Amino acid sequence: MTSVTDASKLCVGIDVSKDKLDVDWSDDRPPFSTDNNPDGHRRIVQALLPVGVHRIVVEATGGYDRAIVAELAAAGLPVAVVNPRQVRDFARATGRLAKTDAIDAKVLALFAVAIQPPLRPLEDAQTRAFAELLARRRQLVQMRVAEGNRLAQALGKKVRQSIGKVIKVLDRQINDIDDDLNQLIQESSIWKVKEELLTSVKGVGPATARTLLAELPELGTLSRQQIAALVGVAPFNRDSGQFRGKRMIRGGRAVVRAALYMAALVAKKFNPVFRDYYLRLQAAGKPKKVALVACMRKLLVLLNAILRTQKPWRSPYVYS
Repeated sequence: MTSVTDASKLCVGIDVSKDKLDVDWSDDRPPFSTDNNPDGHRRIVQALLPVGVHRIVVEATGGYDRAIVAELAAAGLPVAVVNPRQVRDFARATGRLAKTDAIDAKVLALFAVAIQPPLRPLEDAQTRAFAELLARRRQLVQMRVAEGNRLAQALGKKVRQSIGKVIKVLDRQINDIDDDLNQLIQESSIWKVKEELLTSVKGVGPATARTLLAELPELGTLSRQQIAALVGVAPFNRDSGQFRGKRMIRGGRAVVRAALYMAALVAKKFNPVFRDYYLRLQAAGKPKKVALVACMRKLLVLLNAILRTQKPWRSPYVYS
């Protein structure tokens, strides 16, 4: 397997699982494994600090990666969290079809050298708490919708009463989490200002703003092309020879896209700028779904510019 020996570009890949962390290098240094716990995190930090690592790449694993990423960032180490699909595509493109934790760590290291993914800002304890509350709120809302659907289909009195009691509990839980989120926002002057800036755009409510704050900390720091690709609203060509396929979006952060989707639905109805943009696209023959995705991208680019410039929405808004 090809390796990189330039010390100035030394990169590290860390494959994360629930109980174990596999670490490998872009050069010929021996890989090692350790437990995914505080002792294992300290061992990795101690191994990486003295050697001048250029970049560390970790796959997003739905939560198991958070603790080690926080430890690495707190130690001042350059860490990037990447989409697993990007890494799998890279592995296939370079002919690495076998898959084990150790192999994945080496692939991540070589991916870091070849792609140079952007570094991720440190998630502090408050941000992680905020993200966890938002995730729990989404779970409760999904359960509330499911129970509402069951109530609409239920005929028996006792069943309807049972479902009604569960819905009341879920509503109380959602309200409690909303109170906790409001308190976190009020305690952080930075978040409060950011939420006010984001919600200055008609169509962006508190739920969307808070999702962006928790799930997209890079907002306001990247170019319009980078932020669109990171979220997954930048369409990719699907052409080959004479074939011209439809451009499609893929990858990125699904939670952020879901929030942008709902915001774009509101914006195209009640925000004149987005309503006119949506109607122009439809008049040009774009399907409704394509026009809505374009509104999502336009909204994301706008919000990115608002946080970068620290200027609230003023319609018509000029951004780059």
